[in-house]
Amino acid sequence: MSRVSQAQALENRRRAVAAASQLFRERGVNGISVADLMKSIGLTTGGFYKQFPSKEALVAEATEAAFGDLALLLAEFDTTNGDHDTARAALVDFYLSTEHRDQPATGCPTAGFAGDMAREPTAGEVRETYAAGVREFAAWMSADADDGLPVVATLVGAILLARATAGTELSEKILESTHTALTAPHGPRPGIPGTGAARRGPDAT
Repeated sequence: MSRVSQAQALENRRRAVAAASQLFRERGVNGISVADLMKSIGLTTGGFYKQFPSKEALVAEATEAAFGDLALLLAEFDTTNGDHDTARAALVDFYLSTEHRDQPATGCPTAGFAGDMAREPTAGEVRETYAAGVREFAAWMSADADDGLPVVATLVGAILLARATAGTELSEKILESTHTALTAPHGPRPGIPGTGAARRGPDAT
């Protein structure tokens, strides 16, 4: 194999992982076939099996890639907001927004892969990869002695319910009431101050 073809093979693999990372979050692992995945990036099914031993192997890589994207987003929140407390508050604003609800393909992998991971065997590479990503997200959300897990669980539960009820009044209410509960001065999470601003992403001005 020439150097050019090796480089192209690596690029094809990167594209397959990136596409899978988004499509699995949007449609679920069982909602997208290998053929459909490869078609989405202009490659053949045969090309898939030259890169990955199985679909399960791709799921593991796609999960890791999605949490890598989340880590970059969290770093962007820190950079944009100046201090970590403000960054966490901004993340809550964004997480509980209609924008995040309506764009699962590029949304948080903690929520995006949750359903599929619940159906995974209790031990294995995919579930371990997912658990590691959840722990890192919780660590970023932590404050003082709080390990961040209760907030992550609340955020993920809220966005899953909001997506499941999208198109109804209840969906909006879930987002708004959860945001209020997390940011209220004497609510369950006083470590996350309310910003008093509209819920927007890290690039909001």
